[in-house]
Amino acid sequence: MSDAAAGACARQSKPSLPILFGTVLLDLIGFGIVIPILPFLSPQLGADKLDIALIIATYAVGAGLCGPWWGRLSDRIGRKPVLMICLSGSVCSYLILAFADSLWLVFLSRGFAGLMAGNYGVASAMVADITGPENRARGMGMIGAAFGLGMVLGPFLGGLLSGPEASFTLPCIVAGGMSLAAIVATAVFLPESLNRERREALRRDSRESDSVSLPEMLRRSGNRLLLGQYVLHNICISSTTYIFPLWVGDSLNWGAREVGVVFGIQGAIMVVLQGGLMGPVTSLLGERRFLRLGVGSLAVGLLMAANAGLMPWMIAAIFIALSGGTLCMPLLNSITSRRTPVPWRGRMLGTMGSAASWGRVAGPLITGTILTTFGYTAAWYGLVAVALVYLAGTFTLRG
Repeated sequence: MSDAAAGACARQSKPSLPILFGTVLLDLIGFGIVIPILPFLSPQLGADKLDIALIIATYAVGAGLCGPWWGRLSDRIGRKPVLMICLSGSVCSYLILAFADSLWLVFLSRGFAGLMAGNYGVASAMVADITGPENRARGMGMIGAAFGLGMVLGPFLGGLLSGPEASFTLPCIVAGGMSLAAIVATAVFLPESLNRERREALRRDSRESDSVSLPEMLRRSGNRLLLGQYVLHNICISSTTYIFPLWVGDSLNWGAREVGVVFGIQGAIMVVLQGGLMGPVTSLLGERRFLRLGVGSLAVGLLMAANAGLMPWMIAAIFIALSGGTLCMPLLNSITSRRTPVPWRGRMLGTMGSAASWGRVAGPLITGTILTTFGYTAAWYGLVAVALVYLAGTFTLRG
């Protein structure tokens, strides 16, 4: 099936986009609830700073192993059932975390959550199904805005529900409830973007592509460099979200509530950038120039963090870095989907999601090692170096 034919189907299925936005939002509120509490929950069970990095990496390993498989499965059986399976896994993982009374249960919960973390890649493939090429960056931006809004409400709820006694059972139960609500919303309201006819067409088109190896698929689509961009992006972002709570906890004596407020404000910024500005600015600058702007802002923010000593500068650095990073993932997804033949799209976006997950493995592990050995300043400068390599790579993108 050609991209033009997919675009024609997209115009008929356009009402699905706001429904998909709402479904992803519900799940990501639950995801956001957990983010500010993990760095404070884990030490209560005996974890040190490197253990926290390992917990984050455990999630990412699971996602990296299973990401391409979920994307390929969604090409075969449809996006909707795969979303529901992954959301069910999220519910189970939150319940395990809610009642974790030892460190190994935290690792089990996050590892299982990673294995079931196909949502973002499959949702991105669904966006590509229901939008034409000219509107794809805007559609990807809407999914990014759902992520941002989830990061507004989720961390705020996580910090609020944990309370002054830092009780983490209730936030995790609520997170599971949000993912359960997302399952219901998906089942009742979200149409399948790959109907039977389109899946059969994909199967016919994919008979040859199934025999194509991953390296060959990347070569033919021209996406080999983009794979590296996903890795570098997620090294920077995962490391920043890992190190920030520890940084302000040690420097400012902050806890889960204060960290949740900062992530909540950052989420509001993400909503504005991705939901309101992504489409118009992409039309004005083009995807590649806009990507360079986002990566440049990420690098500047990380450099500020390496040199920040006072609270206002510390917070400003994080806002600048994460705001720049916010712009990048929808653009990378849009560029990838535009350059990928339709029969490979789910597999390709799943592969890119897997690459992103391996970046989330490497980032906290490398940064955690530098942090425990040399301290915060060296860790921030290490991330600056990665961001500069990422930025240089954006100037070699073609087409």
